[in-house]
Amino acid sequence: MKMSLIALALASALPFAASAAENLSYNYAEGNYVKTDADGGKADGWGVKGSYGVLPNMHVFGEFNQQEVDATKQDVDQWRVGVGYNVEIAPSTDFIARAAYNKFDAKHGLDFNGYSAEAGVRTAFGQHAEVYALAGYEDYSKKHGISPEGEWYGRLGAQVKLNQNWGINGDIKMNRDGDKEWSVGPRFSW
Repeated sequence: MKMSLIALALASALPFAASAAENLSYNYAEGNYVKTDADGGKADGWGVKGSYGVLPNMHVFGEFNQQEVDATKQDVDQWRVGVGYNVEIAPSTDFIARAAYNKFDAKHGLDFNGYSAEAGVRTAFGQHAEVYALAGYEDYSKKHGISPEGEWYGRLGAQVKLNQNWGINGDIKMNRDGDKEWSVGPRFSW
């Protein structure tokens, strides 16, 4: 009986035994210049992103950006909050999976609620560089008589680490239609 309880306790602790791969931090805050180039037009603006590791294999994250559409000078806000799971699959590589609630608000009556899910790998190259590649899907609910189609996307990113805490991060998200959103800016990690 005691052996069964010990085995059960050890088995239940396994998901929490592994943590982030070496040189990868899920605790960060960053500010960005953001630019979108899509069929619907071009826009640019600013954004902020952050993440916090709440457990060795789990992090919460949030993103916000505000862009001005070039043709109409109208502001568009986008944000998402979610939870992520990370597990080390090699000494400096993590598998990551994330799910989020998304919001798109064009400020003049068109606002949509949705969700996104993405999975991929994040790897560090020594102490001064890291890259990530994710595949994802996002969908927004029907609202105002408009039903946006869900779409698959790819996300690529890289960070050059200037020291233990500071780095420059770049990210590009592109769907199969060629619509792109990219961001670049400083990141503070702890």
